[in-house]
Amino acid sequence: MKCGFVSLVGRPNVGKSTLLNSILGMKLAITSDVSGTTRNVIRGIYNDADSQIVFVDTPGVHKPKNKLGNIMNRKAYNNTEGVDVILFLIDISKGFGKGDEFVLNKIKDKGIPIFLLLNKVDLVKNKESLLEEISKLKELYDFAEIIPISATKSDNVEVLISCIKERLEEQDRIFSEEELTNVSTRFIMAEFVREKLLELTHDEIPHTVTCYVENYEEKKDSVHIQVLIVVDRENLKGMIIGKNGSLLKEVGIRARQDMEKFLGKKVFLETYVKTIKNWRDQEKIILDLGLNDEDE
Repeated sequence: MKCGFVSLVGRPNVGKSTLLNSILGMKLAITSDVSGTTRNVIRGIYNDADSQIVFVDTPGVHKPKNKLGNIMNRKAYNNTEGVDVILFLIDISKGFGKGDEFVLNKIKDKGIPIFLLLNKVDLVKNKESLLEEISKLKELYDFAEIIPISATKSDNVEVLISCIKERLEEQDRIFSEEELTNVSTRFIMAEFVREKLLELTHDEIPHTVTCYVENYEEKKDSVHIQVLIVVDRENLKGMIIGKNGSLLKEVGIRARQDMEKFLGKKVFLETYVKTIKNWRDQEKIILDLGLNDEDE
C-alpha cells in the first residue's frame, strides 16, 4: 500500500483549502476570498483501496503584519519538513507573481519533490497562453510535475492523486481508516462560523477575529453548540452583530446549515460576540486553538 505525507503550500487565496476539500469529498477546511482564512495546520486523510495520503493544508504564506501573521508563516514553513511531496499551488488565472516566487524560494532547497499545481485553470480562456506560461514556469525550477487543475470543479484531481502515489513508498497505513483529520469537531464547528462571518463582511473584518466553541452538548438526534466570536475592537463587535442583530443572525443560519450537513443531526446554535483588547488574552485563545509554535 502506498502511504505518505503531502503538504499544500502557496500564498493566500490560491485554493489550497478548496483542493483539500475536493480531494476528501467533504468540507473539512473553510474557504473564502479573504486572505488569511486558513490559520491552523489542518491534516486531511485520504484513503482508497491501495493508498493512504495525509494531506497537510497550511496557512497562506504572506508578509506578516502582526504576531499572528508570523505564527501562521512559521506553521506553513514547518509543515513542509519531512513530507514526501510538496504541492505548490498558484492561481494561474493571475499568473506567477512575486508572492509565488517568494514561496518557491522558501521550499525549493528542501530536497522534496515539488508538484506545481496551476489552479483555477477553468478561469483561463486562452489555452495557448496557458501553454506559453507552462513553458516559462519550467525554467524556474525542476518541478517533479506541473499539473493544471481546478479545485472548485475537481478537474485533474484524479490525475494528481495518481502522480502522488508514484512518489510514495510501500508501507502500512499510518492512521486507521476511520480517522479523517487531526482537528476536533469543536474546532470545525467554530471554523464554520468564522467562514460565514468572512463571507458576509468581506474585508471589513480582519482575519484576527477568532471563533471558538464554549459549549458542545451532543444528544442522540441533536447537538447544542455555543460559539464565541472574539474581536479586539469594540466597533468590530457592532459590525458583526449588525442592525438589530441581523448580521449575526444570518451568520448563524448559514453556519448551522454546514454544521447539520457535517454532523448529520439537527443543530441548535447560539453565537456571542466579545471584545478582548489585551493581546495576552488574545494570545491565550490562539494558543488554545493550536496556533502556537509547537505542533499539537
